[in-house]
Amino acid sequence: MSGAVSANEALLRAVRAGRMGEAAGLLDGMPDAERRACLPSLKDLRKELRAAPWDAASRKAYPALHAAGAACHTGAAGTATWLTAADLRWSQASPGVLLHVLGDRERDWLGDVAHRLADRPPLAQVPYELMSGLVRLSGCPVPTTETYVVGWIEQVGSLWQRGDTILQRLRQDPYTAELVAAVFEIADIGSRLDWLFGDGPDSWFNALAQLTREGALDRKATVDACVARLLRGGVPSDCRVFLRLLTALELTRDEERERAADWLALASDAVSTVASHAQSVLGSLALDGELTPRQLAEMSGGVLFRPEKKLVRAQLVLLGKALRRDPSSAAELLPAVAQAFGHEDTDVQERALKLVERHLDAAPPEVRGEVADAAEELSPGLRVRATETLGLDGAGRAPEPYVELLPPAPEPARVPSAPDSAVELAEEVGALLTSDGDVATFERALDGLVRHGYRDRDALAEALKPVVTRLWWVDADPQYSSTVEKHFREDPHGLEVVLATLLGQVSTATLHRAVQHGPMTDPCVHSALAAAFNARLWEAAHRLRTDPLPFLLATPTWGSGLLEPDEFVARLDEYRRLGARPGEADFTQALLRVRRDDPAATAAAADQAASLGTTEGNRLALWLTSDGPSLPWSSRRTSGVRILLELGELDGVPGEFPPAFRRLGRPVGLFSARAYCAHYWDRSERHHWLAVVPGRRELVAARLLRELSSVAVEDTRGNASVLPLIAEAPGEAGEAVHLCVAYGLGARHPEDRLSAVDALLVLAARGQLDAEALGADLGQLMHRGAVKPLRLAESVRTAATTGAYATVWEILRAALPVLLADLATDGAASSARGFGELLAVAAECAERTGARGCMAHLAQAADRRGSSRLVTQARRLRATLDHGVAA
Repeated sequence: MSGAVSANEALLRAVRAGRMGEAAGLLDGMPDAERRACLPSLKDLRKELRAAPWDAASRKAYPALHAAGAACHTGAAGTATWLTAADLRWSQASPGVLLHVLGDRERDWLGDVAHRLADRPPLAQVPYELMSGLVRLSGCPVPTTETYVVGWIEQVGSLWQRGDTILQRLRQDPYTAELVAAVFEIADIGSRLDWLFGDGPDSWFNALAQLTREGALDRKATVDACVARLLRGGVPSDCRVFLRLLTALELTRDEERERAADWLALASDAVSTVASHAQSVLGSLALDGELTPRQLAEMSGGVLFRPEKKLVRAQLVLLGKALRRDPSSAAELLPAVAQAFGHEDTDVQERALKLVERHLDAAPPEVRGEVADAAEELSPGLRVRATETLGLDGAGRAPEPYVELLPPAPEPARVPSAPDSAVELAEEVGALLTSDGDVATFERALDGLVRHGYRDRDALAEALKPVVTRLWWVDADPQYSSTVEKHFREDPHGLEVVLATLLGQVSTATLHRAVQHGPMTDPCVHSALAAAFNARLWEAAHRLRTDPLPFLLATPTWGSGLLEPDEFVARLDEYRRLGARPGEADFTQALLRVRRDDPAATAAAADQAASLGTTEGNRLALWLTSDGPSLPWSSRRTSGVRILLELGELDGVPGEFPPAFRRLGRPVGLFSARAYCAHYWDRSERHHWLAVVPGRRELVAARLLRELSSVAVEDTRGNASVLPLIAEAPGEAGEAVHLCVAYGLGARHPEDRLSAVDALLVLAARGQLDAEALGADLGQLMHRGAVKPLRLAESVRTAATTGAYATVWEILRAALPVLLADLATDGAASSARGFGELLAVAAECAERTGARGCMAHLAQAADRRGSSRLVTQARRLRATLDHGVAA
């Protein structure tokens, strides 16, 4: 027993000192019993090193510990677990040392360890040299797991120093056939093959193709595996790599023919590059008579409705060649051609119609009926042409009157009352902390915090503790107390300042300074709205500490931020009964929110307010009987490619308003015009600003105009998310609102364009959209280069396909003449990417709505030479307006 202890101590000393050679010598020939006896001490050393600093001593010990621990485990599972442990991974023994200390074990045991290591996920980073060495020593079957195969691939690619080629390395590897077969089963392997080997003469693809030609790899199995992998789909890199391999294999005509069903599936559903290859193979077979007309028709049914126009056009070309080669195939192929009548691109529809016109005479009568039915899907202009040239009765039925389909106008939603339970309120606050929430949710929670803080502040604080634990200031170190104070002095951060006050994390002095002096100086154009919003939060927090409010006066009745006048009067009456002193900011916010568009209700509320006999009641009565602040004058100005808006002073803002609210009346031009400010980066409060001045969304839109213009001019992301809220808000939709929507329609990112389309449809549904003014704005913005025609085309196409063809036509009828004038003057617009797409949307809308008349400068565009999309769509639009075609 003393000998075993001595060996244990000697091994432990060698490992601790990092003497790898000595440790390996002690392990050589060591019996299993002694190995097991050494293992507890090695495990204790591992625990010790985990807690030790990452210094030279610990780094020196780790490799020896890694090797010794693996060797002292007598079970394969334990050895594999030790070898792949995360804490040993970054400073492990080399594969050569590990193979030395493990090499004297039984072959079955070594094979078991090899397969257990190969079963680990790639993130375990098991060295390939270790796994392959164990396979070699044990003679076990080679593993084909992802970890082993990926390691093999990387090993093959890393031996360039030897001067040989990939092909030579694969020829020398006895396991190449098994491992290549496994490559086809591993997901996302293409990026590794592509990155390591590229496309050169010494590429992976060429090497495998050559091995297949030499017979080292079974050709049929390799081709089948490659095609199966393409059918499975996956990430683009996988499809790209296996398509290159398939191309390098140079399939014979017999091999292509026997896989016709696979090509049909790939042409219909695979990624674009793979589908294009399958289409070319099938096309070659069809033109050589080795594909039946039925198979070609089946193929066309899948390809003609793919989004890639290149594939669709290539398929129509193929169908045309097949019809010329064998006119008798018209019975099978013309119904397939007619499927393209429903394609969204009218160029595709026209190509298909030309094919039908050319070959319909060779088709039996029943085919004419099928084509007639399909012609119902043609655009209105092409449908008339089909009636005239083909005599298709089905295409000539009287069109139904056009009906505009707009979404229902959003209905105002009431703000529910605050939760009765502090626990329920805390749950809602927790949800708000993880998502900004809308106006109704925020105002309900704020009012609930004030109400429960008035009733039982301690119970509320206790209920809130579990939901605020993630906030950094909750358990802030006392030495950072000044940081917390500064944090809430500069900004209330939404509900956080109220929560921090309830939990005693912010001082009364800090809250008092914020209430008295407002925010730190911030002259940006958003600061007026932000100051008014923040003033009420600071005041609510300060009053919780000094003189709690029973509830908030300004909590809106509606989610838009509007407050019913009778509800405001009832709250003031309750304040009078309780003897409570209203908060100045809260009362001012309530005045700005009170609804005054119902004269009878307003007059009744004014009389009730005056009868209260309080200062606030008298102020409310005066406010309700006065005209209130009027919308300021506006004027346009340009800034680079942008068109922006200046607002004048807001008349009628009472002098007794707190300073934070008086800033709302200042002209926009008084604020510093800066590209970036704190509000540019933090967008969480923007949707609340509309509720600060409900009914006056032009004030908000004008202050957000520069940020919204950036989605089109600077390709920023996310700023347009506020557009649907602006569209749903009450009040006049003037120049600022329409300019904001115009920039959103030209946004770089699809999600911003969708927000703008939503706003456009809401304004149209509410009868507040000035389509002509919006179109004129878009025309000028495209002329200046602020909005790109292609982006606008995508936006208005989306809006039109919802059923708003007439709305979109009115917009484009005002926008297009500006670009057409540029084209007529100097041809500059002919190079504007997307102009043809914009004309195509206009033509579609004009056809569906039955528009007629003339458009300035359209004739010059239509009379230009050539067959570009711009010219063909200009001709289509002119023809539509000349004929007044209705869908």
